[in-house]
Amino acid sequence: MEALKMLAENISVVFVEPETPGNIGFLARAMKNFGLRTLILINPCELEDEAYYQAMHARDIVEGALIYRDLSEMIDSLEPDFLVGTTGVPGGSYNVDRIPLRPSQLADAIRPSSGTFILFGREGDGLSNEEIGLCDMVVSVPTSEEYPIMNITHAAAIIFYELFRDREFRCEGLEEASALEKSLLLEEMDDILSLIDIPEHKQRVASRVFRNITGRAFITAREAHTLKGVLRRIKNRMKG
Repeated sequence: MEALKMLAENISVVFVEPETPGNIGFLARAMKNFGLRTLILINPCELEDEAYYQAMHARDIVEGALIYRDLSEMIDSLEPDFLVGTTGVPGGSYNVDRIPLRPSQLADAIRPSSGTFILFGREGDGLSNEEIGLCDMVVSVPTSEEYPIMNITHAAAIIFYELFRDREFRCEGLEEASALEKSLLLEEMDDILSLIDIPEHKQRVASRVFRNITGRAFITAREAHTLKGVLRRIKNRMKG
């Protein structure tokens, strides 16, 4: 899908003052899972072996990371179209800078063609109020009040998933059954019901129940074909 490819190319992930090299590696790994390539580090800790080890097959993202002393230098240099801040401490009417979008709302708000920079803050303190104030929008993952603060890489993976939730699986056989295929499946069940010694009104109810189940379920074309074949064999055995 061209829109998703463009989106991945135009999103940059910014890690502000990361404190542990391992989390840099984990973040790079989450990025590569979703096709993101551009990692920017603001005043990071030393990129020790752990960063590359935890990155696994995303080592190239760590190696190619852009490094800046502070956010201002990065903004002046790269001129992003949109800055998106992340926070585990959403605000409200008394802290309007931190009024957040849900990740799903962020996915609907950003445009694939825009240069969008998503900022993740320090492991301990997150983004400061001043840094949040620089952002065009803020996103937060709704969590339990018992333990609301997520690990940065866990939060990043949730946000990335929502951004690319329309991506299809790369395998065959997942196409949904067509209306005709579902109709033929229902006909086979109705034929079987007509052979069972039950009152007509119960046949109608059973037919309706099977139709409801089929309508609610995501039945692939392959599954519909296989199930229809099984029902046909049952019908033929009953007739014989």
